[in-house]
Amino acid sequence: MATTTPAGVRAHARRGGDAHSPDDAPMTHRQIMEALSGLLLGLFAAILSSTIVTNALPTIIKDLGGGQSAYTWVVTAALLAMTASVPLWGKLSDLLSKKALVQIALVIYVAGSVIAGLAQNPAMLITARVVQGLGAGGLSALVQVIMAAMIAPRERGRYSGYTGATFAVATVGGPLLGGVITDTSWLGWRYCLFVGIPFALIALLVLQKTLHLPVAKRQVKVDWGGAFLITAAASLLLLWVTFANDKYDWVSWQTFTMVGGVIVLALLFVFVETRASAPIIPLRLFRNRTIALASLASLFVGVGMYSGTVFFSQYFQLARDKSPTMSGVMTIPMIGGLFVASMVSGQIITRTGRWKAWLVAGGACLTAGLGLLGTMRYDTPYWHLSIYMALLGVGVGMTMQNLVLSTQNQVAPQDLGAASSTVSFFRTLGGAVGVGVLGSVMSTRISHHAKDTLMSLSPHARAAAAKAMSADGALPDMDALPRAVRTWLEGAYGHGIADAFLYAAPCAFIAFLVVLFIKEVPLRTTGALAQAAQQQTPAAAPAVAGADVPAAEAAVADTFTPAAQRVPSWAGADSGAEAGPEGTQRLSAVATLAPEGAGSGAGGGIAVRGFVRGAESAPVARAAVTLISLAGRQLGRSAARADGAYTIDAPGAGSYVLIASADGFQPQASTVVVNDEPVAFDILLSGTSGLTGTVRSADSGLPVKDAMVIVTDVRGDLLATGTTGEDGAFSFTELVPGAVTVAVNAAGHRPRALPVEIGGTGVTRVGIDLDAGAQLQGVVRAPHGPLADARVTLVDAAGNVVATATTGTDGAYAFSDLGSGDYTVIATGYPPAATALTVTGHGVDGHDIHLAHPGE
Repeated sequence: MATTTPAGVRAHARRGGDAHSPDDAPMTHRQIMEALSGLLLGLFAAILSSTIVTNALPTIIKDLGGGQSAYTWVVTAALLAMTASVPLWGKLSDLLSKKALVQIALVIYVAGSVIAGLAQNPAMLITARVVQGLGAGGLSALVQVIMAAMIAPRERGRYSGYTGATFAVATVGGPLLGGVITDTSWLGWRYCLFVGIPFALIALLVLQKTLHLPVAKRQVKVDWGGAFLITAAASLLLLWVTFANDKYDWVSWQTFTMVGGVIVLALLFVFVETRASAPIIPLRLFRNRTIALASLASLFVGVGMYSGTVFFSQYFQLARDKSPTMSGVMTIPMIGGLFVASMVSGQIITRTGRWKAWLVAGGACLTAGLGLLGTMRYDTPYWHLSIYMALLGVGVGMTMQNLVLSTQNQVAPQDLGAASSTVSFFRTLGGAVGVGVLGSVMSTRISHHAKDTLMSLSPHARAAAAKAMSADGALPDMDALPRAVRTWLEGAYGHGIADAFLYAAPCAFIAFLVVLFIKEVPLRTTGALAQAAQQQTPAAAPAVAGADVPAAEAAVADTFTPAAQRVPSWAGADSGAEAGPEGTQRLSAVATLAPEGAGSGAGGGIAVRGFVRGAESAPVARAAVTLISLAGRQLGRSAARADGAYTIDAPGAGSYVLIASADGFQPQASTVVVNDEPVAFDILLSGTSGLTGTVRSADSGLPVKDAMVIVTDVRGDLLATGTTGEDGAFSFTELVPGAVTVAVNAAGHRPRALPVEIGGTGVTRVGIDLDAGAQLQGVVRAPHGPLADARVTLVDAAGNVVATATTGTDGAYAFSDLGSGDYTVIATGYPPAATALTVTGHGVDGHDIHLAHPGE
């Protein structure tokens, strides 16, 4: 019998000219790259807004009259807004149009950039950075979500490489461009905040033209309570780490109050999420070990990722007396490492489907890079720094995108946005907390090292040094200091900033340890849109066929050559499924495994005997019984006699797996414990049943030939497909008893689906009547006559594209198999024209469409 996929069924059901649904078809590489270009432009603008100010921040803060606290807050404010908003953006993407959301994020980003560029004081700049962060949070979450919707995890590696490359280019280009703008007298630092606006506007236009994603018809329920609580908890946490050791001591009543408030808000958030119908972060996701560990690892990766981009500008400008432009140039090794690591790892992951080794190597490089940077001083040779920065960049490049990839590979399509944004949330939270804590640590360590070396200065130089280290915390003007004082202060800054990297290294090491425990699951070969088109998100599948197979037996199954059993594509996330024909996938079935290279036959030993029985204890003759060890080695094989009795010898005492299978029955695997005497062990097999029926036309009662019949279970998994013969009959054998859905589709008729209960034994019979489908046909005409090669699109009342067709030389078009209802017909070839009509009965004949340029 012919087989087909659910997506193929829908396409087949929409015959009519050149009918196909764009929602069902996977996007081509060209379509993906066109849409991806707009997404990456928006992401580039968001990253540019944070990196372009890093080298300009010392100048900006001095110009606006701020100190070290304002310096840290300009960065932290944007990270705070990103951290708090990422989960909300991700949840909204599961409910609303992803295209509309990413465009809204771009508009918010542009508004924040305009306000930031016009800032007159640190408070106004920090407020504008909050607005920028809201937009950047949307872009950060939605780019990953949309990519996952368009692209299969197995293919996403190379496209994630483009994302990593965009991050690298924006990161290296931002400081360079910011330095040049700041050093150019006729521009000034304000243009650093304006320069991302053109990229965001271009991204808006590109996305409007190229990004076409179906919008799921789902009831919108936003968990505003959860959104408020997680925003409040993250904000209070970041306020505490920012003000601690500046406004108050780390150990103080303010600290106890704020930390207590964070804990209370976090507990309230968990309480609300457990009762929300559409939680902003579904807590059930954390039952998956990969998602939980990837989120935890992202928290610590964020510390190293953001510390490198924030503190290097201060190091090169204040500890090494470099200009803003040169500060950007000198960070190229870090960005080069990030660029190469993300591109190379992405390409290799796409070819192999393996990703864990890259996470482990990335965690090791990140730890090593931060640890080595902790040893730098103001006079450390630059080639040493280049190696340290390259290691840091390689570590970030290998971990940042692949942690998101490992998470997206584990979830169903409807949870894609929430899962992706959860990982991004923890990464930005780690970065925001890390920048706040490390900024405070850096200030303390700079003061500490400055005081330790103060006595090395002459009495006259000490007065200048005291003035430079004034109580207001303003960043010093190195060029205005005497040479001896300047060298002294450069040494203090170099040592203090190095300490910040050194304190970040343990965080990277924790991330390294966490990724060691992440279980590698082969990447799926279908994207979220394709998965959503194939089924309505069924419940999680068991890891091995036969849900009641013990864990030990499941482990044994890995050492055997699997027998093919059809399962839905989403099951591959946790089962190790591999792609099969027609886009379906295959899963190992324990009870019908053929051992690799093992012999058959029983030898002397301890007897295992019993009966193989089916429904109502009836004997199952000729059932195959196989005994295997827990190491996967076949030890014996037997066939049941006419009365169902079998005997097989175990080589000695121990635990074994007994496998039985027979035609017309579900295979069964059981664990058998053998001691020093014979074991009696009966095996009960569940029978399979048959389904047969006839498909007829409801109008004429005649059999319908070549009708496609599809059988799915209650979860939507495809069980069987076939076509009817001359007499309209179809037949399926070896179906599992229970409720199924039978769907029938035939040319010239409306598709029909009906529930059927398959009996425990015997053959279930069903008759199916199909209503005739309505037709719509007509001619597309131009002023000179019938118009050839015109594109005609039929859209239903809900806005779904039902079918498309291209006219021939006579200008004719036709659609068939239509249901009654309201439709819109759109024709293009000249300026497009749209007409509305209602289809009833057998359809509409002669619906002509006239196309012409204005004035013709």
